[in-house]
Amino acid sequence: MNRTPMDRLALVLVIIGALNWLLVGIAKYDPVTMIFGGNLFNGTISVFSRIIFTLVGIAGLYTISLLFRESPATERE
Repeated sequence: MNRTPMDRLALVLVIIGALNWLLVGIAKYDPVTMIFGGNLFNGTISVFSRIIFTLVGIAGLYTISLLFRESPATERE
């Protein structure tokens, strides 16, 4: 299926978010707050971390639309 640049960006952000939560779940390590400041586990999050989490959440909502899109018809020879 052909993906638009917005589809690709959303998928990359969702993958980053998934990897971040994997590390939080397995190792109690949060790379986003380590890079952009704050500590997720004691409730202090920097503005930059909140922006990253918000963008990942919006990307997740956007990718729901990928589930319901029709794939373009493929031409058979």
